[in-house]
Amino acid sequence: MRFSKLFAPTAKEAPKDAVLPSHIFLIRGGFISQTGSGLYNFLPLGKRVLDKIRNIVKEEMDNAGAQEISMGVVNPAELWQQSGRYEVYGKELLRFRDRKDNEFVLGPTHEEVVTDIVRNRVNSYKQLPLHLYQINTKFRDEARPRFGLLRGREFIMKDGYSFHASMEDLKREFDLMEKTYTQIFTRLGLDFRAVAADSGAIGGSGSKEFMVLAKNGEDDILVCDKCEYAANIEAAKREKKRTDTTPPKADFSKFHTPINASIEQLSEFFKVDAFYTIKAVIKKAVYKDRSEIVVFFVRGCDNLQEVKAKNTAKALELIEANEEEIKNAGLTAGFCGPIGLCDIKFFIDNELKEEKNLICGANERDYHYVGVSMFNFKDERYADLAEVKEGDLCPCCEGKLSLTKGIEVGHIFQLGQKYSSAMNAAFLDQNGKSQPFFMGCYGIGVSRLAAVIIEANHDEKGCIWNKQSAPYILDIIISNVKNEAGREFATKLYEDLIAQKKEVILDDRNERFGFKMNDFELIGFPYALIVGKEFDEGKVELVSRASGIKEFVDIDKLDERLKEVF
Repeated sequence: MRFSKLFAPTAKEAPKDAVLPSHIFLIRGGFISQTGSGLYNFLPLGKRVLDKIRNIVKEEMDNAGAQEISMGVVNPAELWQQSGRYEVYGKELLRFRDRKDNEFVLGPTHEEVVTDIVRNRVNSYKQLPLHLYQINTKFRDEARPRFGLLRGREFIMKDGYSFHASMEDLKREFDLMEKTYTQIFTRLGLDFRAVAADSGAIGGSGSKEFMVLAKNGEDDILVCDKCEYAANIEAAKREKKRTDTTPPKADFSKFHTPINASIEQLSEFFKVDAFYTIKAVIKKAVYKDRSEIVVFFVRGCDNLQEVKAKNTAKALELIEANEEEIKNAGLTAGFCGPIGLCDIKFFIDNELKEEKNLICGANERDYHYVGVSMFNFKDERYADLAEVKEGDLCPCCEGKLSLTKGIEVGHIFQLGQKYSSAMNAAFLDQNGKSQPFFMGCYGIGVSRLAAVIIEANHDEKGCIWNKQSAPYILDIIISNVKNEAGREFATKLYEDLIAQKKEVILDDRNERFGFKMNDFELIGFPYALIVGKEFDEGKVELVSRASGIKEFVDIDKLDERLKEVF
């Protein structure tokens, strides 16, 4: 490609709403253009990047035995109603009616559609396993689309769906996809971790996210300093917390505590570590057709992890309960405890099970119980509720957990029989018995990866693409187009490299050299070859965008050096 013919509208100024480097530089570098809130077009440079990412994803998925299909963006609402997600997915699901008043949705994900494709077409265990995937457009009606490609409404995703005759075979495929994704992100040159994650609106029994480590990441990740354990903060686990501090010494008794009843005040009042107190967090759980007050109990030194709590309560969301709602539920804010709590849904953090010498609210204003033992509660009351913090111990090796930031680029799920059961998608097993498929699903944010690569690789001047994702690897810059010999050499070199099918662009524009170098740095090609004033001495200058290293190369040795570049 000649720069003089390239449609790459670069800009000096960043968009007003752009705060992240990837958003700024992809717009300024002429990779993408915005047409509306969360809606972007890929221009020629951006499309080349997108295609290179897509090709890597496709190669590895094909190598893993998956088969590519293409599903429609528009889905009949009936399929989503069959799965039960139509009512519960939330406002991110864009629903609409056609001229005949039929209901449809724009697909943010395609579990329902692919299940419909497979049911009644795959009937026997002999036809399993089966893995179908697509690389296609999705739409999610984000309330606040921001950060450019990192949180748009329309995006390109690789979504794959596997069907199995047993849970064991689903787990095999899940492990295979973890290896496949690892290979994809390694080929893209990304620093990433596979982390334990919450399954969210997709559902299922287990999931892992793939997080690229980046300081501008939206997600908090806890990683172990000794082993490979890593988890999103929403799903992180830890070794049970311990303390060497002295517990409160008292038989089970009710004490008058005329305080405001914060954990800090309670600890000070009894002169004990907050570790020995029980904190009550009162929430209103919202369900499909109702809402109710739910109480969650954790150690006083811990915080409630709200995603864990929401999943435990099986709620669509948890919101703050106001004073009147708390009072009407028969609760006393600041003095709520699990002992004798009746007619209210409540859950207790696992780490409190069978613990002794605790202090909790007595469900009476200005009173607390001291010397509480947690022995008389049913197992179903207990759940993993506490938020894991930096400095907590790893659940695998007791190494220390540290907090870092990450950007999600992939997510794999063990769905089990959630969708197949709901949609009557079944097969005949080896015994001739009909049972629902065991399913997995596997997503990669293909368009998001274009932004993630820049979040991980940029400087104050612009993008820094690696060879795996760069729109072109070498930018041949004619320093002075009026120098006929230099122009002819650069043009001949460009044509020879094109004939060899090398990814090269020729900056033949009649512009100042500084202007061309600014574009090279902004767009971020891995290398620039400058045909400048040293050409008359038989040399050209090779510049590495990532390192900034400049070297003069003798023209008679250029072919050998360019082989290394490509």
